[in-house]
Amino acid sequence: MAASTPHISAEYGDFAPTVLMPGDPLRSKFIAETFFDHPVLVNNVRGIQGYTGTYKGKRVSVMASGMGLPSIGIYSYELFAFYGVEAIIRVGSCGGLDKDLHVRDIILAQAACTDSNYAAQYRLPGLFSPIADFDLLRRAADECDRRKIRYKVGNILSTDNFYDDAKARLDWVKMGVLGVEMESAALYCNAARLGKKALSICTVSDSLVHPEDTTPEERQSTFLDMMDIALEIA
Repeated sequence: MAASTPHISAEYGDFAPTVLMPGDPLRSKFIAETFFDHPVLVNNVRGIQGYTGTYKGKRVSVMASGMGLPSIGIYSYELFAFYGVEAIIRVGSCGGLDKDLHVRDIILAQAACTDSNYAAQYRLPGLFSPIADFDLLRRAADECDRRKIRYKVGNILSTDNFYDDAKARLDWVKMGVLGVEMESAALYCNAARLGKKALSICTVSDSLVHPEDTTPEERQSTFLDMMDIALEIA
């Protein structure tokens, strides 16, 4: 039981069993202040804000992951391994690759392809396929149906590179990959290795196949559907 880690200053028990994890610390703050009753700041190391409060009477936490597989790899591992967290639900943004998806549509990431070397640490005699927890995935899909929210379930690409010099993002479309982001594969790997649960719920913030995008302010505070879904299944 850790009193703190190199990246989290909270005490053991400060985090609820389920943690929502946006990339942006300001989105973490927005979720806590908008949805939680009595939110308490439990971590602010490096400005990565973590809060715990209650939602509809149930204790829940939110903490940012930062950008990229290495960053979410650190924070999700420490929450799972040292703070007793049982489930992490990523609430992030992604670029749309599927022609049927538009800005503000939801992707429930059933699995995460990646060009990262993150899983090499496990020394497996082959390629590991990082997947979501099925119970969280099923409940998120049911919640989308109940709310009549536009969504798709499928594969997402977690990439190490935001600026793609090879311009190869669209090559993944032929394999049915729905969107591209930079975190889910590491989260799913950590959950698998530590026997925990994880799900990525991503809002399409821009499209690689349509001339559509959103502003940083919109990405921070207006992607409310995925926040509602995550909180309901938490």
